[in-house]
Amino acid sequence: MTVYLGRDSQRTAQHLTATHATVLELTKKIQGCGHKLYMDNYFSSLDLFDDLATKQIYCCVTVRPNRKGMPQDLGPKRMTRGHLQVRTRGDLTALLWRDKCDVRILMNSHDPPAEGNFCNNNGKAIKPQIVVDYNRHMGYVDKGDRMANSCSINCRTWKWTKKLFFHLFDLAILNSYILFSSLGGKKISHSDFWNTLLRNLLAHAGHEWNVQRPIGRPPAAATQVVRFEEHGRKHWPIPSATRRRCHVCAEKGVTRNVSVICERCDVALCCDRRCFVEYHNKADPWNISGCSIGSPYLKLASAGNVRKRNLKF
Repeated sequence: MTVYLGRDSQRTAQHLTATHATVLELTKKIQGCGHKLYMDNYFSSLDLFDDLATKQIYCCVTVRPNRKGMPQDLGPKRMTRGHLQVRTRGDLTALLWRDKCDVRILMNSHDPPAEGNFCNNNGKAIKPQIVVDYNRHMGYVDKGDRMANSCSINCRTWKWTKKLFFHLFDLAILNSYILFSSLGGKKISHSDFWNTLLRNLLAHAGHEWNVQRPIGRPPAAATQVVRFEEHGRKHWPIPSATRRRCHVCAEKGVTRNVSVICERCDVALCCDRRCFVEYHNKADPWNISGCSIGSPYLKLASAGNVRKRNLKF
């Protein structure tokens, strides 16, 4: 599998289009084996046919009428149903068959059919053998895409990596369904296989705890205050370059300059008193009663607000 990631400078130097280079890259392992390749009109071009023919890879593809090198006299304005036109150039054959719409095929893997108008007694167009072969081989690709898209977990996202992951996940589930169906036994639909797979995955995942989320706006006393962090705390007193007022003493109305700050909170605190301990363990360190953190009447100040208060001193 090759993921298209934009224009490649190496391909540009070789004067190859992105589709041409992609087909050559994917067919490296089958060169010289005489394989037949079926593609849709997105990849078809006369230059690609000539390049693959030198590697003994023969193709049968639908082609767009505006491709470079296509015969201009192929397809008059008025064609009846069942009419078939053929143009050849060496081993390369281009045909136009009229059914409900125009079907253009470019090939070098089959012998060129005879021209004419081929309909049955009811007036329905008879398909040429090349059209029958193309539908038989390309039908699996179209059916696989249709089945994968019918039950898809793909979601709308701007990340192409997520889209690619979900698409590959859908294909993996589809392949597992095909393998399951090939084993015989009771046949189930693709959607029922999806539902059974989901139930089994949920059963192996175990019980899912329902976490109740708080309703409304979160309170101001959030648990993300820096000085109350229990896990991995790094609140250590370190010397400061300048003397600053102790935050706890200033809230109590006492002026005391210290040269020690908290490494994590960047707040000046006294170490010879209990200011450092009270600031990191009490929600209201300047309250003598020492209210607990869980009190609903407390108004906690985040570390950012603490720094703003220090600028006023």
